[in-house]
Amino acid sequence: MLTESPRQTTDALYRATVNAGDYWLYRLGEGQTLRITDLEGNQAADTLFFNADDTAERYSMTDTLRGQRNVFLSTGTVLRSNEDRPMLEIVADTCGRHDTLGGACSCESNTVRYDLEKRHMHACRDSWMLAVAAHPEFNLTRRDITHNVNFFMNVPVTGEGGLTFADGISAPGKYVEMVAKMNVLVLISNCPQLNNPCNGYNPTPVEVAIW
Repeated sequence: MLTESPRQTTDALYRATVNAGDYWLYRLGEGQTLRITDLEGNQAADTLFFNADDTAERYSMTDTLRGQRNVFLSTGTVLRSNEDRPMLEIVADTCGRHDTLGGACSCESNTVRYDLEKRHMHACRDSWMLAVAAHPEFNLTRRDITHNVNFFMNVPVTGEGGLTFADGISAPGKYVEMVAKMNVLVLISNCPQLNNPCNGYNPTPVEVAIW
Protein backbone atom coordinates (compact mmCIF):
# COMPACT_ATOMS: atom_id res chain seq x y z
CA MET A 1 0.00 0.00 0.00
CA LEU A 2 1.39 3.39 -0.99
CA THR A 3 1.91 5.59 2.05
CA GLU A 4 3.99 8.73 2.41
CA SER A 5 5.97 9.60 5.52
CA PRO A 6 5.70 12.83 7.52
CA ARG A 7 9.45 12.69 8.25
CA GLN A 8 11.90 15.03 6.55
CA THR A 9 15.44 13.89 5.74
CA THR A 10 16.72 17.29 6.88
CA ASP A 11 15.73 16.22 10.42
CA ALA A 12 17.40 12.81 10.23
CA LEU A 13 20.02 11.83 12.82
CA TYR A 14 22.04 10.03 10.16
CA ARG A 15 22.19 9.91 6.36
CA ALA A 16 24.48 8.02 4.00
CA THR A 17 24.69 7.02 0.35
CA VAL A 18 25.38 3.37 -0.43
CA ASN A 19 26.83 2.88 -3.90
CA ALA A 20 25.87 -0.08 -6.07
CA GLY A 21 28.01 -3.06 -5.10
CA ASP A 22 28.74 -1.69 -1.61
CA TYR A 23 27.39 -2.87 1.75
CA TRP A 24 26.03 -0.97 4.73
CA LEU A 25 26.02 -2.42 8.25
CA TYR A 26 24.41 -0.50 11.12
CA ARG A 27 22.96 -1.09 14.58
CA LEU A 28 19.43 0.33 14.72
CA GLY A 29 18.03 0.95 18.19
CA GLU A 30 14.53 -0.09 19.22
CA GLY A 31 12.13 2.70 18.28
CA GLN A 32 14.40 4.22 15.64
CA THR A 33 13.15 4.62 12.08
CA LEU A 34 15.10 3.60 8.98
CA ARG A 35 14.33 4.86 5.47
CA ILE A 36 15.88 3.37 2.33
CA THR A 37 15.52 5.55 -0.76
CA ASP A 38 15.93 4.39 -4.34
CA LEU A 39 17.79 7.43 -5.63
CA GLU A 40 17.72 6.75 -9.38
CA GLY A 41 15.00 4.11 -9.71
CA ASN A 42 14.68 0.33 -10.13
CA GLN A 43 17.56 -0.53 -7.82
CA ALA A 44 17.44 -3.53 -5.46
CA ALA A 45 18.62 -3.25 -1.86
CA ASP A 46 19.14 -6.81 -0.59
CA THR A 47 18.80 -6.61 3.19
CA LEU A 48 19.40 -8.90 6.16
CA PHE A 49 18.11 -8.19 9.69
CA PHE A 50 19.39 -9.61 12.98
CA ASN A 51 18.54 -9.15 16.64
CA ALA A 52 21.47 -6.92 17.62
CA ASP A 53 21.61 -8.49 21.09
CA ASP A 54 21.46 -12.10 19.90
CA THR A 55 22.27 -12.62 16.24
CA ALA A 56 20.98 -16.20 16.33
CA GLU A 57 17.60 -14.50 16.00
CA ARG A 58 17.19 -13.09 12.51
CA TYR A 59 14.64 -12.17 9.88
CA SER A 60 12.43 -15.04 8.76
CA MET A 61 10.70 -14.95 5.41
CA THR A 62 8.40 -17.84 6.35
CA ASP A 63 7.24 -16.35 9.66
CA THR A 64 6.72 -12.95 8.03
CA LEU A 65 4.61 -14.27 5.14
CA ARG A 66 2.61 -16.60 7.36
CA GLY A 67 1.88 -13.75 9.75
CA GLN A 68 0.61 -11.35 7.08
CA ARG A 69 -0.84 -13.90 4.59
CA ASN A 70 0.70 -12.02 1.69
CA VAL A 71 3.83 -12.74 -0.34
CA PHE A 72 4.66 -9.07 -0.97
CA LEU A 73 5.86 -6.55 1.60
CA SER A 74 4.54 -2.99 1.94
CA THR A 75 3.02 -0.58 4.47
CA GLY A 76 1.74 -2.46 7.49
CA THR A 77 4.02 -5.46 7.01
CA VAL A 78 5.65 -6.63 10.24
CA LEU A 79 9.02 -8.23 9.56
CA ARG A 80 9.19 -11.20 11.90
CA SER A 81 12.12 -13.21 13.25
CA ASN A 82 12.78 -16.95 13.28
CA GLU A 83 11.39 -16.84 16.82
CA ASP A 84 8.19 -15.31 15.37
CA ARG A 85 8.77 -11.97 17.08
CA PRO A 86 8.31 -8.54 15.49
CA MET A 87 11.61 -7.05 14.34
CA LEU A 88 10.50 -4.05 12.29
CA GLU A 89 7.28 -2.65 10.87
CA ILE A 90 7.00 -0.93 7.50
CA VAL A 91 5.24 2.36 8.23
CA ALA A 92 5.66 4.19 4.91
CA ASP A 93 6.21 3.00 1.36
CA THR A 94 6.05 4.96 -1.89
CA CYS A 95 7.09 2.00 -4.07
CA GLY A 96 4.26 -0.36 -3.14
CA ARG A 97 5.84 -3.78 -3.37
CA HIS A 98 9.02 -5.44 -2.11
CA ASP A 99 10.20 -9.03 -2.58
CA THR A 100 11.29 -11.58 0.00
CA LEU A 101 11.02 -14.76 -2.11
CA GLY A 102 13.69 -14.33 -4.78
CA GLY A 103 16.71 -14.47 -2.49
CA ALA A 104 20.01 -12.75 -3.17
CA CYS A 105 22.36 -13.10 -6.11
CA SER A 106 25.57 -15.09 -5.71
CA CYS A 107 28.33 -16.19 -8.03
CA GLU A 108 26.74 -19.65 -8.07
CA SER A 109 23.25 -18.41 -8.92
CA ASN A 110 24.66 -16.11 -11.60
CA THR A 111 26.19 -19.18 -13.21
CA VAL A 112 22.93 -21.16 -13.06
CA ARG A 113 20.62 -18.34 -14.15
CA TYR A 114 22.75 -16.67 -16.78
CA ASP A 115 26.03 -18.17 -17.99
CA LEU A 116 29.23 -19.78 -16.75
CA GLU A 117 31.07 -16.65 -17.83
CA LYS A 118 29.04 -14.62 -15.26
CA ARG A 119 30.48 -16.51 -12.28
CA HIS A 120 33.24 -13.99 -11.64
CA MET A 121 30.80 -11.06 -11.39
CA HIS A 122 30.34 -9.44 -8.00
CA ALA A 123 27.15 -10.46 -6.17
CA CYS A 124 25.20 -9.59 -3.03
CA ARG A 125 26.45 -12.61 -1.12
CA ASP A 126 30.00 -11.39 -1.76
CA SER A 127 29.11 -7.99 -0.29
CA TRP A 128 27.62 -9.60 2.80
CA MET A 129 30.69 -11.79 3.25
CA LEU A 130 32.94 -8.72 2.98
CA ALA A 131 30.87 -7.06 5.72
CA VAL A 132 31.08 -10.14 7.95
CA ALA A 133 34.86 -10.33 7.52
CA ALA A 134 35.40 -6.59 8.06
CA HIS A 135 33.26 -6.35 11.22
CA PRO A 136 33.99 -9.26 13.58
CA GLU A 137 32.61 -7.18 16.46
CA PHE A 138 29.09 -8.16 15.36
CA ASN A 139 29.84 -11.91 15.66
CA LEU A 140 28.32 -12.76 12.28
CA THR A 141 29.47 -15.69 10.15
CA ARG A 142 28.56 -17.04 6.72
CA ARG A 143 25.99 -19.28 8.43
CA ASP A 144 24.06 -16.15 9.38
CA ILE A 145 23.36 -15.27 5.74
CA THR A 146 19.86 -16.67 5.35
CA HIS A 147 16.50 -15.06 4.46
CA ASN A 148 16.60 -11.52 3.12
CA VAL A 149 14.32 -8.77 1.83
CA ASN A 150 14.86 -7.35 -1.67
CA PHE A 151 13.60 -3.82 -1.26
CA PHE A 152 12.31 -2.27 -4.53
CA MET A 153 12.70 -5.57 -6.41
CA ASN A 154 9.80 -6.84 -8.54
CA VAL A 155 9.40 -10.62 -8.46
CA PRO A 156 5.88 -11.51 -9.65
CA VAL A 157 4.38 -14.87 -8.70
CA THR A 158 2.80 -16.86 -11.51
CA GLY A 159 -0.55 -18.61 -11.30
CA GLU A 160 1.32 -21.90 -10.97
CA GLY A 161 3.29 -20.60 -8.00
CA GLY A 162 6.55 -19.93 -9.81
CA LEU A 163 8.68 -16.79 -9.63
CA THR A 164 9.61 -14.44 -12.45
CA PHE A 165 12.14 -11.62 -12.37
CA ALA A 166 10.64 -8.56 -14.03
CA ASP A 167 11.36 -4.90 -14.70
CA GLY A 168 11.33 -2.84 -11.54
CA ILE A 169 8.27 -0.84 -10.48
CA SER A 170 10.24 1.69 -8.44
CA ALA A 171 11.34 5.14 -9.63
CA PRO A 172 13.77 7.89 -8.57
CA GLY A 173 13.07 9.04 -5.02
CA LYS A 174 10.81 6.14 -4.03
CA TYR A 175 11.41 4.96 -0.48
CA VAL A 176 10.45 2.46 2.19
CA GLU A 177 10.48 3.32 5.88
CA MET A 178 10.39 1.00 8.88
CA VAL A 179 10.41 1.28 12.67
CA ALA A 180 12.55 -1.09 14.73
CA LYS A 181 10.63 -3.17 17.27
CA MET A 182 13.87 -4.39 18.89
CA ASN A 183 17.56 -3.53 18.61
CA VAL A 184 18.37 -4.61 15.06
CA LEU A 185 21.50 -5.09 12.98
CA VAL A 186 20.79 -4.05 9.40
CA LEU A 187 23.04 -5.39 6.66
CA ILE A 188 22.35 -4.07 3.15
CA SER A 189 23.98 -5.18 -0.06
CA ASN A 190 23.14 -2.58 -2.67
CA CYS A 191 22.85 -5.04 -5.52
CA PRO A 192 25.53 -4.93 -8.24
CA GLN A 193 23.56 -7.28 -10.52
CA LEU A 194 24.08 -6.54 -14.23
CA ASN A 195 22.10 -9.51 -15.59
CA ASN A 196 18.65 -9.01 -14.09
CA PRO A 197 16.05 -6.63 -15.60
CA CYS A 198 14.90 -5.56 -12.11
CA ASN A 199 17.32 -2.63 -12.17
CA GLY A 200 17.37 -2.03 -15.90
CA TYR A 201 20.85 -3.63 -16.05
CA ASN A 202 22.19 -0.44 -14.44
CA PRO A 203 22.95 -0.68 -10.68
CA THR A 204 22.66 2.69 -8.93
CA PRO A 205 23.05 4.14 -5.39
CA VAL A 206 20.52 4.11 -2.57
CA GLU A 207 20.34 6.41 0.45
CA VAL A 208 19.75 5.41 4.05
CA ALA A 209 18.41 7.80 6.69
CA ILE A 210 17.67 7.27 10.39
CA TRP A 211 15.46 9.18 12.82
